[in-house]
Amino acid sequence: MNRNDLRRVDLNLLIVFETLMHERSVTRAAEKLFLGQPAISAALARLRTLFDDPLFVRTGRSMEPSARAMEIFALLAPALDSISTAVSRAAEFNPATSNAVFRIGLSDDVEFGLLPPLIKRLRAEAPGVVLVIRRTNYLLMPGLLASGEISVGVGYTEELPANAKRKVLRRSKPKLLRADTAPGRLDLDEFCARPHALVSFAGDLNGFIDEELQKLGRQRRVVLAVPQFNGLGTLLSGTDILATVPDYTAAALTAAGGVRAEDLPLDCSGFELHMAWRGAQDNDPAERWLRSRIQMFCGDPDSLA
Repeated sequence: MNRNDLRRVDLNLLIVFETLMHERSVTRAAEKLFLGQPAISAALARLRTLFDDPLFVRTGRSMEPSARAMEIFALLAPALDSISTAVSRAAEFNPATSNAVFRIGLSDDVEFGLLPPLIKRLRAEAPGVVLVIRRTNYLLMPGLLASGEISVGVGYTEELPANAKRKVLRRSKPKLLRADTAPGRLDLDEFCARPHALVSFAGDLNGFIDEELQKLGRQRRVVLAVPQFNGLGTLLSGTDILATVPDYTAAALTAAGGVRAEDLPLDCSGFELHMAWRGAQDNDPAERWLRSRIQMFCGDPDSLA
């Protein structure tokens, strides 16, 4: 096929194909693209004619791509990214007048501890923009970025889609949170003897603190596991329960009153908080503006280097 032949290819069909590759369902693809199921089915029929291949074979409730579909997707995804980048580079972005919708993925600790100052800044600069926040973690982030459900995410990350980009946003240290009125800092014996609360997305009763204690031949007793940081200060109030949280979360909780924070009575390595984004939107003026504000108001000074 030469360039002239591309005139008979509807770009919308390729977007439908990409969405079907991610969703593996006509119903979910229709919801994602805000189209009816008949429109998606018709587009799939045209795609099968265009590529002379079934492309998808129904297996139970899922539609599994054919070998040919996998080959096409491997070539098509970076091409669509390049088209998106080329179009976005030509666009202008004025935050003061924009009504853009930004879809951001945040881990719970980031949403609670770092989102408020970011919102204040965005409201001041861009009162017309809309933020859609999705709860994410290191397991959910790759899929949300790959499918385009979010354009940028902030949290701890591991594996990411091949075309995603990432940078360290801040380096955080854990802090000990307590609501009792006993004077002085806790030593390691007191730390291990006291009951603990753990914030766990999956409901686990063990965290990285338990791994550090195990290295010392020590252990703690977790008596409470909750799915989010919001309300943790209230839960600790009037009890002897301790909690270990990221420093930026500790700052937000102590500012609300009722709890205080201190250093842990054991050496504990910090962790890196990442900002990750879709490579296709690396040069998009609006997304670049958004990432600069996330970096400025969610990052530490080191992230600005």
